[in-house]
Amino acid sequence: MKNLLVTGYGGFVAGSVVWQALRDRNWNVYALSLTENSEEKERFHCIQFDLCDAAKLKEVFCAVRPDAVVHTAALADIDYCQNNQDAAEKINVGVTRELAQLCSNVDSKLIVCSTDTVFDGGKGMYTEDDQPHALNFYADTKIRAEQIVRSTVARGVVTRLSLVMGLPVLGAGNSFLAKMFDSLKKGDQVKFPANEIRTPMDVITIGRAFLEIAAGDFVGTIHLAGSTRINRYEMACQIAEKLGFSRDLVVSTDSNATPGRAPQHNDASLYNSKAKNVLAVGATGERAAERSSVSRQARPASGLIYS
Repeated sequence: MKNLLVTGYGGFVAGSVVWQALRDRNWNVYALSLTENSEEKERFHCIQFDLCDAAKLKEVFCAVRPDAVVHTAALADIDYCQNNQDAAEKINVGVTRELAQLCSNVDSKLIVCSTDTVFDGGKGMYTEDDQPHALNFYADTKIRAEQIVRSTVARGVVTRLSLVMGLPVLGAGNSFLAKMFDSLKKGDQVKFPANEIRTPMDVITIGRAFLEIAAGDFVGTIHLAGSTRINRYEMACQIAEKLGFSRDLVVSTDSNATPGRAPQHNDASLYNSKAKNVLAVGATGERAAERSSVSRQARPASGLIYS
């Protein structure tokens, strides 16, 4: 039985990782959270504290001695990071640096959750070999976090995620789909930017990919993204129709025409060919997509494709 340390518990992606790790039965799971304080059960321990407390983080890490760490905790709101740069620096860069050094000291595997928005969005369909370029402060912090992992941890993995779809499996998370569904049920309009092109991927497949990486030998950088390149407005229209609502409730916007916002990435779509070649979850993703539907309340398994 191996020990898995997951940061950011209570968040969307971390919830999927923890839920699936407990079903896997190969892991003892230690979930770190700023706010959650869940009841302990077999193979699950939730530890509540502020990750910025370096002394406490070291104490917990040394007590757990994790075989692998999945680091999802971050300040991810682009506009908030732009306006609160000290906080974004402390969490997105500082905490990653502390974890990287702790993992390096005992040769633990570190899997850091990065983002498609490390790219400037000028061309789209980025590969792992393309050079990142920050458009805003959030992207800058994630680029530096990636560099820390590569330079510090022998068994380090940078996973760049595209837009994450699905419903929370543990905790409230931050699912745009859940919020969208609630608004549509009330008959309220929902706004989505047509200028932002992404390669969305479901949260269940992402959780499966993290666990496979944690247990395997892969190190380096990998894109966890879907196979369909689509703008967020059209994606939302398709989702609304599959959920039985009129696409007239979806309003097209331009995120770079909104006053007071940080610069947004237009085309941050990612190639996923490495994931399809390296990961078993990638090899089965398209067949799983045929069985999935966003109209089901069930946790979709759409794999490396948007359906």
